[in-house]
Amino acid sequence: MPLDQQNIDDWELDEHGRPQPPEEKEMSFIDHLEELRWHVMKSLIAISIAGVGLFLFREWYFRNILFGTNYDDFPSYKFFCWLSGKLGTGEVLCMTGPNVPIQATEFGEQFITAVKMSFVGGFVIAFPYVFYQVWSFIRPGLYKEEQQATRGVIFVCSLLFFIGIAFGYFVIAPFGTNFLMGFEVGGAVNQPKMGSMISFMIMFTLPAALIFELPVLVHFLARFGLVTAEGMRKYRKHSFIGILVMASLLTPPDVVTQVLIAVPLYFLYELSVFVAKRAEKKYQASLE
Repeated sequence: MPLDQQNIDDWELDEHGRPQPPEEKEMSFIDHLEELRWHVMKSLIAISIAGVGLFLFREWYFRNILFGTNYDDFPSYKFFCWLSGKLGTGEVLCMTGPNVPIQATEFGEQFITAVKMSFVGGFVIAFPYVFYQVWSFIRPGLYKEEQQATRGVIFVCSLLFFIGIAFGYFVIAPFGTNFLMGFEVGGAVNQPKMGSMISFMIMFTLPAALIFELPVLVHFLARFGLVTAEGMRKYRKHSFIGILVMASLLTPPDVVTQVLIAVPLYFLYELSVFVAKRAEKKYQASLE
């Protein structure tokens, strides 16, 4: 920093009488809290700006995003029907939206839900900036080698987060919606409430976003010798069974749809093995 930007009155004299800048002191607990407060405030401002934008366009947001799988014009329905024809499976993957009326049965439910979901959507939109603020608070406390091991983590985590959201929204959500809305028992009629529809949409998307962060988690663990590529290869069969079980839980009891979910998840596992191998080499080099 240039001298004209520093307060030289705070400088101390060395043994030769020359002024020296004061040594940096460790931040106190209160200083850390103050730093954290500013990062949280910046994150909340970003979420609020995105949330207000969604609230202003709430009609489009609810009709096309949150309730999108309820209608025939949802893009995944046309895509999977086209894919079914290309695979020669007839109309196995062809679906249409349930097109059922969505109810709001409580006083003020529509307004409260609109506000709440606007800020949930705002968090998703502002995720890269929010993660940047979190990482800016954590990073100074890491060792130099740990900081080097986490280069590009903001970009990679944000990219995988959005890929996971898209996978859950365009793949898992349409199959889940069709199965749950088409399942009937005892002659009951499906007329979902507003909150119930949104809760399941969140369940279909946010867990997928977390699952897609697996390569990042594996990178960190392998970078510090806690996971090895060889160990992941050794338990590949066990992982494959776990992926099939997860696919069966995330999708309707249909083999075709379970395969469509399992294949990307298995690819994600193989990508994690590749990531672990590269991170393991860096870990071994750091020990030499």
